[in-house]
Amino acid sequence: MLAAQLGYAGLIPFVLLSAGSWVFAEEFHDSINIALLSYAAIILSFMGAVHWGLAIASREGVQAGQLGLSVLPALIAWFASLTNPMINYSILIVTFVGLCLFDGRMVKAGKAPAWYPRLRIPLTAVVVISLILAQLGLVFR
Repeated sequence: MLAAQLGYAGLIPFVLLSAGSWVFAEEFHDSINIALLSYAAIILSFMGAVHWGLAIASREGVQAGQLGLSVLPALIAWFASLTNPMINYSILIVTFVGLCLFDGRMVKAGKAPAWYPRLRIPLTAVVVISLILAQLGLVFR
């Protein structure tokens, strides 16, 4: 399935930048954190936009609740970008997990495809682990 291939390809920057935060010399750490946090914020915004698309494409008419909630990940990601990296990582981690749980609720409500959790759960797990490892790198290096 193309969605899975693209989703897993999208994990490459998470994994490489997270590993890079432990492997590369300290002089590169700030740049790596900025790159990882920026990418995470962009992906989080994209994941919220999935619900925008589902809400406006609904055969039952525009789903106001789903549409309204679809903009929250982008707003949270923007807010997180205004904080220091330690807080930023925590906000993004919690929001990725929360959005994955919301995705599951939307599937159960029939407002997202049934296959979606099989894709989202492993992708979210890798994203969250990558962000946690990078955040730990801030503490232990």
